[in-house]
Amino acid sequence: MSGQGLPLRVATLLTGLLECLGFAGVLFGWVSLVFVFKTEHYFEELCKQDAGPMGNATLQNDCPFSPPDCKAQDERFLLIFTLASFMNNFMTFPTGYIFDRFKTTVARLIAIFLYTSATLTIAFISADSALLLFLAMPMLTVGGILFLITNLQIGNLFGKHRSTIITLYNGAFDSSSAVFLIIKLLYEKGISLRASFIFLSVCSVWHVGRTFLLMPRGHIPYPLPPYYSYGLSSWSCLRGKKKETVESKKLNLQSKEFLSPKEDTPGPVQQQEARSFWSYVFSQRFAWHLVWLSVIQLWHYLFIGTLNNLLTKLAVGDRDLVSSYTNAFAITQFFGVLCAPWNGLLMDRLKQKYQKEARRTGSPDSAAALRSAVPSLALTSLLCLGFALCASIPILPLQYVTFILQVISRSFLYGGNASFLTLAFPSEHFGKLFGLVMALSAIVSLLQFPIFMLIGGPLQNDPLYVNVTLVLFSLVTLVHPLLVYRECRRA
Repeated sequence: MSGQGLPLRVATLLTGLLECLGFAGVLFGWVSLVFVFKTEHYFEELCKQDAGPMGNATLQNDCPFSPPDCKAQDERFLLIFTLASFMNNFMTFPTGYIFDRFKTTVARLIAIFLYTSATLTIAFISADSALLLFLAMPMLTVGGILFLITNLQIGNLFGKHRSTIITLYNGAFDSSSAVFLIIKLLYEKGISLRASFIFLSVCSVWHVGRTFLLMPRGHIPYPLPPYYSYGLSSWSCLRGKKKETVESKKLNLQSKEFLSPKEDTPGPVQQQEARSFWSYVFSQRFAWHLVWLSVIQLWHYLFIGTLNNLLTKLAVGDRDLVSSYTNAFAITQFFGVLCAPWNGLLMDRLKQKYQKEARRTGSPDSAAALRSAVPSLALTSLLCLGFALCASIPILPLQYVTFILQVISRSFLYGGNASFLTLAFPSEHFGKLFGLVMALSAIVSLLQFPIFMLIGGPLQNDPLYVNVTLVLFSLVTLVHPLLVYRECRRA
């Protein structure tokens, strides 16, 4: 390798993987944290109001899981998760802009400030100040997203392994939900919630050190120029104003490509006549991809946000049983880091196969590349359908199968989303389209709260009609891969 040696790059890779695994996507372990919050009596005063004159409030104080329907408390926790998960997607666009405009160091310092502020807030709040969770959880989420975005560019250091590293980091983001499981287990062993979150806050020292020692000040370009240097040496060894200006121009020209896991093969529309960004936004291809992403993501967010309530209902208030299933769910989430790369591997292999066939038949390489996304899109939809059906059946042991299908489906969803956008649209629009589709799908994800209110109110805690409706929408997502396949056949 030219430039700095392999050991520094491997250190950057491994510490980046650890950062994504330990910090970036912890929000999605929310169900484990809710268990602890309920044990600490967060928002329990809402249950007392619901209990009325019959005296259920006394039972409530003894065991937060004994009341069969503390709707107000569950609604409050779901509202916090809804807001935080909305910010997780919606803020992808502005945080991406911050990263593009102000470069790596500034973006990471903002991430560290938000993340540390959030963990300190959670550490020092109590049941009396639990409303601060509405501020802390979105801050934690946005800080984590910035960690992920600044780490994705590390794939550029490893050339042909770039796609594998990007999908691996996305998988690590999913698996980081296991952090809240660890906090829950430590809590059950007598280590307070405050101690755990103070430890996460102290880790900001490590984040700062990594920012200045193992990360670039600007962006890591792709392809990597000869003698590229970053980290400590780029801070201590300035090579003169002229050379720095030239290198800065190179980085600016190439920096926006880091988010795309695409290799040197051009996408299906890169050789077409230039079209405006909005012409792609209003295309049928983008519209159906938005439907595909939004429906599947809504299922996942609704399931995670209401899982504690579902398990409590199915376990008939048995706190130990709820704890056991909560642990099982969080453990399965950890395996997202192992599931995610398989989707990228499937697409890469099919892409090579279809392009070889295209060369023999004289078909466009671009259509062959796009065709490689069809099995991934269809498989993700089928996994979501299976997960949705299992989640809709009120049998407690069946939820183990639900957990497995959910983590595979979710790990395929986001990698497949990014890969499809790189294959289906020009690279110069990738960042904008990626941010836009995530922001629009975030707006759809806000439906999880009114759906929960509908189930708890007019439907009298019977989710059958809602589940049937969402399963039908899951079937609709299969239209997307079918349309893409038909388009490729026409080409």
